[in-house]
Amino acid sequence: MTLILTVDDEPLYQRLVQANLAAEGFDVVTAGNGEQALEMIPAVSPDLVLLDVLMPRLDGITTCERIRAFSMVPIIMLTARGDEQDRVNGLNAGADDYIVKPFSAPELVARVKAVLRRAQKSESTDSSQFFQHYNLKIDFAKAEVTRDDKPVYLSATEYRLLIQFAHNIGSVLSPEALLIAVWGEQYKEDKEILWVSIARLRQKLEDNPHSPKHIVTKAGLGYILPPEGKV
Repeated sequence: MTLILTVDDEPLYQRLVQANLAAEGFDVVTAGNGEQALEMIPAVSPDLVLLDVLMPRLDGITTCERIRAFSMVPIIMLTARGDEQDRVNGLNAGADDYIVKPFSAPELVARVKAVLRRAQKSESTDSSQFFQHYNLKIDFAKAEVTRDDKPVYLSATEYRLLIQFAHNIGSVLSPEALLIAVWGEQYKEDKEILWVSIARLRQKLEDNPHSPKHIVTKAGLGYILPPEGKV
C-alpha cells in the first residue's frame, strides 16, 4: 500500500486531502507542521509527501530543504494561487512538483499519481549499467549519482531529468520534449518548472554552474549533454 504524508496546519485541507486520497486507495498520515513532519518521515517512511508552504513554526520551504538533507522521498508543495515566488522557492528547495490552492480532487490525485510514477521509473531505469561524463557518474542499478566520487543527492524528478540527458548524450533536447518525458504531456507548456529544475541540477552537478559542461544550453533550441571534449 502506498503511504502519503500530508503536512498542513489547516484542518480543512487535511480532511480534503485525506478523504480524496483514501478514496483512491492510498494510506494517508498527517502532520500539522514541519517539525512534526521531520520527525515522522524516518519513522513511517512515506512514499510521497504533500507539503504546505505557509505553516507556523517551520515553513514548508525550510521543511523541504531539511527533508532533502536526508531523504529523496517525492515532495509536492501546496502553494497559494498566484504566488509564483513560492513555487520557484519550493522547486529550488527540492520539491518535485507543486499544486496551487484551491485545487480540485481530480487534480490532486492526478499530480500525486504522476509524481509516484516518475519516482518508480527512476528507481527501475537500467538495472545494470553505469554512465560517466567527466567527473559525473551514474549508477543506474542503485539510482545513485556521484561527482568527483562524492554522492550527489537528487530528488526523484531531478534524477529522472538527468537520465534523459544521459540517454540522449550529444542530442539537443527541446524544453517541450523534456517536460513531456519527465513531467508528462500536461506539463509541456510549463517552462518555469523546467528552468528551475535545470538550474538546481547545475548547482549540484557542475563545477561552475554559470559555465556548465554537463547540461549546456543551446540558445533557441533546448539543452544538451555534449560528448566529452565538445562543450
